Amino acid sequence: MAVLTLNWQPDKQATTPIYQQITDYFQKQISTGNWAVGSKLPAQRKLAEQFGVNRSTLITALDELMAVGLITSNPGSGMVVSGNHWSSLLAEHVNWSQYVKAGQFKPNSHALQKINQFETDAVIRLSTGEPAPEQFPRPLFQRAFAHLGERLTSLNYTEPAGILALREQIARHLQTVGIKTQPENILITSGSLQALQLVSMSLFPRDATIYTEAPTYVKSLHVFQSAHTHLAGIPMDNQGLAYWQMAAPAPGQHAILYTIPTFNNPTGIVMSAERRQQVLQTAQEHRLPILEDAAYQDVWFEQQPPQPLKALDTTGNVIYFGSISKSLAPGLRIGWTVAAQPVIDRLTDVRMQTDYGASSLSQLVLAEILADPEYDTYQANFRAVLAQKAATAQDILRHYWGDFARGKLRLAVFIYGYAWQTASTFPSSLIWRLPITCYSILVASMTSSLINTFA
Repeated sequence: MAVLTLNWQPDKQATTPIYQQITDYFQKQISTGNWAVGSKLPAQRKLAEQFGVNRSTLITALDELMAVGLITSNPGSGMVVSGNHWSSLLAEHVNWSQYVKAGQFKPNSHALQKINQFETDAVIRLSTGEPAPEQFPRPLFQRAFAHLGERLTSLNYTEPAGILALREQIARHLQTVGIKTQPENILITSGSLQALQLVSMSLFPRDATIYTEAPTYVKSLHVFQSAHTHLAGIPMDNQGLAYWQMAAPAPGQHAILYTIPTFNNPTGIVMSAERRQQVLQTAQEHRLPILEDAAYQDVWFEQQPPQPLKALDTTGNVIYFGSISKSLAPGLRIGWTVAAQPVIDRLTDVRMQTDYGASSLSQLVLAEILADPEYDTYQANFRAVLAQKAATAQDILRHYWGDFARGKLRLAVFIYGYAWQTASTFPSSLIWRLPITCYSILVASMTSSLINTFA
């Protein structure tokens, strides 16, 4: 079990002795079930630093807690919340540790939990790939809010698939990448990860096989694992998914291909136009549905990527996930799914059982922004700044990490909150920090081993 995080300090101005405040705090956290039986406590030195007290004061409090059985100290493993139930005299509470381990949705790996814990406003978040604050398009949002202010009469629940005006604008936007679709083939979601969860809950039979690039988006693996599927990692070359290494599904076996053909996460590889045709043809021959994750579709520099698989799809085999998070504002929490109407109807029905829809205000705002003639200008400027930052980041990597560069593996890295592609290679399982100008936590090719673990 992970070490507890304590965000509390005693009140040194209070009349209650400090050791007693510490004792009372521990008792409250344990008696209310916030600290489950077996939870590990930080080391005494860290606790003393956290509380701003000397070790003797802390030890006085800990001795009292151990005397009543609330905590125990085990050689080699430190202090833990005790199941030695003098603590039951405080309250008859449920042992939540038994329940939090029993849910069907699997927990993140310890490394990812730590990254999520450290990603606060106090540091530059790199793993989320979000736009930098200084590029936030305030004029677009100001105009959108001004237009809405004149017409807004309510913020009630939206229609199940999402506000029609937004779905119409997304259909128009998708035409720029070659996808021809109608509003009735679009479902608005709270980001593309929710779309992936909906598909996993709604369309995946138990024990289905999920073919995916190795490596791939690490958070997708936990979604698939929680849906009780089997993962099969497929290698990549510099053109993308090596589809010929994918074993054909057995007769009667349910299988799905999940792919990120445009700026694969985490390698940054862009699947070539020829390879896209080949992958699509192979999937059609095996009647294999494709989940196309296009989170980075609009985040390119000099050359626009090849058309999405969905643009080439003439049989309705591809389910396409899009998002505004990487190119505009992740806080809007808006994504979209494009698929055949029976699929959209099924996903909409399941979503309405768990969530009444994405924020109506966010949907209205995004519909206004996509309709704004200046949106395309914003996108062009956005990409130009990305290119400049990519060049700067590459120079920094060459200067500080030149010794690590070997071969030519493109890896998606997030610097200053922007996605960029570099020709540097990094050993897996290492975490580095750039100089203070580019504080960095890099999560790289851990997904290959995770695929093997979950398969």
